[in-house]
This record gives sequence, structure tokens and C-alpha cells, in this order.
Amino acid sequence: MKSPAPSLPDTIAAAATAAGRGGIGVVRVSGAALAPFARALTGREPKPRHAAFTHFVDAVGKPIDEGILLYFPAPHSFTGEDVIELQGHGGPVVLQLVLARCLELGARLAEPGEFSRRAFLNGKMDLAQAEAVADLIEASTVAAARSAVRSLSGVFSDEMHRLTDALIDLRMLVEATLDFPDEDVEFLENARALERLDTIRVKLEGVLERARQGALLRSGMNVVLVGQPNVGKSSLLNCLAGEERAIVTDIAGTTRDAVRETIAIEGIPIHVIDTAGLRETADPVERLGVERTWREIARADVILRIVDARVGPQPGDDAIDAALPEGVERITIFNKIDLCGLEPARLQHDDGVAIHLSAQLALGVDLLRRELLRVAGWHAHGDDVVLARERHLVALREALTHVVAARTQCGALELFAEELRLAQVSIGEITGEFSSDDLLGVIFSRFCIGK
Repeated sequence: MKSPAPSLPDTIAAAATAAGRGGIGVVRVSGAALAPFARALTGREPKPRHAAFTHFVDAVGKPIDEGILLYFPAPHSFTGEDVIELQGHGGPVVLQLVLARCLELGARLAEPGEFSRRAFLNGKMDLAQAEAVADLIEASTVAAARSAVRSLSGVFSDEMHRLTDALIDLRMLVEATLDFPDEDVEFLENARALERLDTIRVKLEGVLERARQGALLRSGMNVVLVGQPNVGKSSLLNCLAGEERAIVTDIAGTTRDAVRETIAIEGIPIHVIDTAGLRETADPVERLGVERTWREIARADVILRIVDARVGPQPGDDAIDAALPEGVERITIFNKIDLCGLEPARLQHDDGVAIHLSAQLALGVDLLRRELLRVAGWHAHGDDVVLARERHLVALREALTHVVAARTQCGALELFAEELRLAQVSIGEITGEFSSDDLLGVIFSRFCIGK
């Protein structure tokens, strides 16, 4: 007998596990009144918040798969709506069959980030916490994952709410004074308004500094190795990675394409890109590699210009240096010091920093790691680093700008109050209290489908 398809307004479904084969595959469904949906899919009455072993059946009652049914009635679920999770086998074909059955029963395929967006819109989490879901999934280091978990648990949001509350309290004080213009300055002094404003400024500066560090944890920085052939670029990549990631030979032009490896230094993701040696060549394949090298250089945060310590910079190195983009940090690496009797060292020159090292023997590589941390502006903050996005940094900078501006408007309470209001709006953008629909669309569209 064919199971009737329940009428469900705007129910969404998606695979919540990554593509490919695995021991378990999860399909998540969210919508209104999903108990009939679960009955049609499994032939049994779902019990709230209990794991039930069952069969997932098709329209004529034949089993598609077997697994675990979980049912979370609203509002006690991730999205704040009724949520069903179907945990079956992790084969891509069977997972698609289960998902297809959900769509047949009236669900539609969820858009990227739509589950998290519904959780935000239904008040289950604020915008900073919703973004932390994606950051946790994408975290490339242990430190980044831990920071994302703290944001997901509301640590960052609580700090933003405390700053907002402090601004609201000060705004109430200032706006209540507007009815007494002859006493405004004296009233502000008696209420220690400027002292309270300075406290807010100091707290904002602290959060902004930790957010800058968190942005490094989240995104890391791109480090591109450049130089002529056979100066040891691939050897340095292998040394930093701790394994043989790039082919190393004495034949010039071995590296034809960019080789990427992400390493972690003090928890910061460092994306190291080994590139083809920069030289004039008639080999069409090698020439393509050189072109790709210049494209990687254009995206670099740091350029490691590598030379052979036995001979020093050559005319070809000078030509490379002259062609590098302005404004990008450069560190000159004198490699192969083990072959010419030099010791590991960090040297400060007029044109920048030079590191003497041996990639082959891993001598002086710690000097390079410390230099990369210095260039990144990293300062250890323990466990209170905020895993910030660029929009968080922008909002914090704007809030700080308005707080500083308010300090200069002591004699004009209307302007003083307006700067406080603008600072509050800027902070509210972080948690989503003042977010436009367009901004929400951009943010959630970058999530995984099942999130």
C-alpha cells in the first residue's frame, strides 16, 4: 500500500555528512509537524529525543535502508523547528535514495547554510554563533577549532552583549540629560560618563586585538617560495611540512606546477606554496609553470625569496626581486649553509630580513618559523582568541571609531549620544541584531548544504 505524502509547508532536507563513502550517512530534515513525515518514511510513530532502530521505506513500503531515527519536536531542536535525523549507511547511492524519498514526501532540497539560517532566525543562536558552525567545520588547526567551539558556545557573543549593554546604559544616561542643556557637562562629570566611555574603549581595543589574532587562526597566510631553479625551494617546503611533499632533484625545472601544503605554527595555518623556478625557458610546460608562479606571487601575503648561500644573489635574483609586487613582505632565505660553513642566523638589512638556514638538515628553520609569526603579527593570547571574520573586524573598528569620536563631543550631547548609537549598531552587526537580509544571504550561502 502506498504511504500518503503528508502536506508539509516549506520542509527542507539535505545530506548532513560529507560526500563519499563512510560508515554512517545522515540525512537531516527540518520543518513543521514532522511526525507524519517520520511515519510515512519509517512506518512507526517517532518518539521525541529517542534513538529508534528502524527501516527507511519507499512509497510501496519496501526498505531503502536501515538505521537510526531521531526526532526532535520544536522548539527543542537545532533549527527551532521539528527536526528529523536519519542515520543510515554511508554509501552515496543509498544516501541519495533516502534523500530522494524525503523529497518525494514533500521536502525540498535545502540551500547552503539553510539549517543554520533557520536556527538563527528562530532565535536558537545569534549570527556570530551561526558563523562559528562553519568555522568549526573549516578549521585547519587545533587552535582554530578550539576557538570556533568557544564562539559556538556563545563566549564571543556574550562579550559583544556586555559591550552593547554598557553602551545602552551610557546612552540612557546621556539622552536623559538632553532635557537639561544647561547642566549637561556637569551632569556628565558627576555621572563619570567619560570614565565609563574610556572603559568601553579599552575593552573594545582588547577585543579587536584578539579578533585580529583570531582572523589569523581562521584564514592563516599565504607564503610563496620563489627563486631560481635548484636553490632548494622544494627542500624547504618538505622541511616545513615534515614530509616529502615535493620532488627534489638536481635537475633544473623539476617543479612544474605549484605544490601547496598547510602547516601550523603556534596554531596559525601557514599555506606554503612551492613554485616553479623563475627563469627564461623554451620548454612550454615549464613556461606554464613560471606563469602560474607569478599568479601565486600576486596572491601572496609573504614572499620567501630563496637564494643559494654558496654563491649569494645572482643577476637573475635581482631581476626577480625587481619584479616582485610592492607592499608584500619579503624574507630572503640563504639556503644550503651546510655546504659553505655558515651558521644559522637572522640578519636585519636595510632591504629587509635575511635568514641563513639549511633546509636539507633543518638547521635554522626555527628562525624562519619565528620570523613568519613576527610578520603575521601574532601574539599569544591563551584561550581567549576570537576566531574573527573580516566583517567582525570591520564592525569592531567602526565601533571603536565611534567611541573615540564620542570622546571629542563632550560639549554637544546630541552628537555624543549619536556616536554611542552608531557604536551600538556596529557591534549589533556582529551578532545579527542589525543585519540586512542581503548580508544574511551572503553569509549563509557559504555554509555546507547540510548545515
